Amino acid sequence: MRFNENILISSLTTMRLGGPARFVIEVETPQDVVDAYNFARQYNLPTFILGYGANTIGHDEGYNGVIIINRMRGIAEEPIDNGLRLRIMGGEYWDHIVEYAVSKGLTGIEALSKIPGLVGAAPVQNIGAYGQDISQTFISAEVFDSATTTFKVLSKDDLQFSYRSSLLNTTQKNRYFVISITLELHFGQMPRPFYNSIERYISDHALTDFTPAGIRAIVSAIRADKLPDPLEKPSAGSFFKNIYISDEQAEAATDKGYPVHRGQDGNKINAGWLIGECGLSGKLLHGIRVNEKANLVLINESARSYQDLSQARSEIVGAVYDKFGFWLEQEPVELV
Repeated sequence: MRFNENILISSLTTMRLGGPARFVIEVETPQDVVDAYNFARQYNLPTFILGYGANTIGHDEGYNGVIIINRMRGIAEEPIDNGLRLRIMGGEYWDHIVEYAVSKGLTGIEALSKIPGLVGAAPVQNIGAYGQDISQTFISAEVFDSATTTFKVLSKDDLQFSYRSSLLNTTQKNRYFVISITLELHFGQMPRPFYNSIERYISDHALTDFTPAGIRAIVSAIRADKLPDPLEKPSAGSFFKNIYISDEQAEAATDKGYPVHRGQDGNKINAGWLIGECGLSGKLLHGIRVNEKANLVLINESARSYQDLSQARSEIVGAVYDKFGFWLEQEPVELV
């Protein structure tokens, strides 16, 4: 366990905003997790679970509490029919796990390539991209329950997965610390048709390799072209969630010429398209730039305070509502 004091949140998050955190504890074993929460209780301090920092926004005043960061590593394999069950420690870097799975010819998470973050955060917001999400392969999570100070195993049903959401970031937010997750992956490849972006890339480049490795290469290329590396250009990934609408709303939106995606998980309109239609693509607002190639991404070019980000967010949300009548919802969580 590594214990630190007065660490700037801006140094722990990819948006590079936020004042000092009173304590930061990096845990390397399940017992470290217990000790970290005991420390916080001893001094009557709140706790916040932080991973890679790619989906978290810090505030200028900092955090008068204990930030706990997962550094537990390791992968265990269990053979199953036509695949493997993987138990993965929460401190592993997510994309390394995708690479590991793909190297073994396993399908199920290859479209989730290059998503920045740690494994422990994957089920929290049900990470997803290009037609896959973590709930499709998720079996269970071993967690520490800070309310009862016990270790538990939560099943897929327990986590109540939905779009970018789970029990872990809604009704029981910040209660459970993810020790490990278990995924079930199979040998083979994704069924066609693929997500539209992947199909377009295949057509444009006349590709024929649809193995997990092939899809990972395609997704990696698409993301490299559209999404800036948060370590090079500070951002928090997709800043806004896509808009889910009812069948009736979808019909009305289609009549107006809006691009509506109809899928098994419902009807949605891409929030990036809405932002672009408001003429905000590439715009610099209070030091925050709307990424020109992927409007869902906000890049911190010169913002130095949370207030700068807040003002930029308000202008974008207001413009979309005024033009389309849809309220954009922020995806990154706030460290408060």
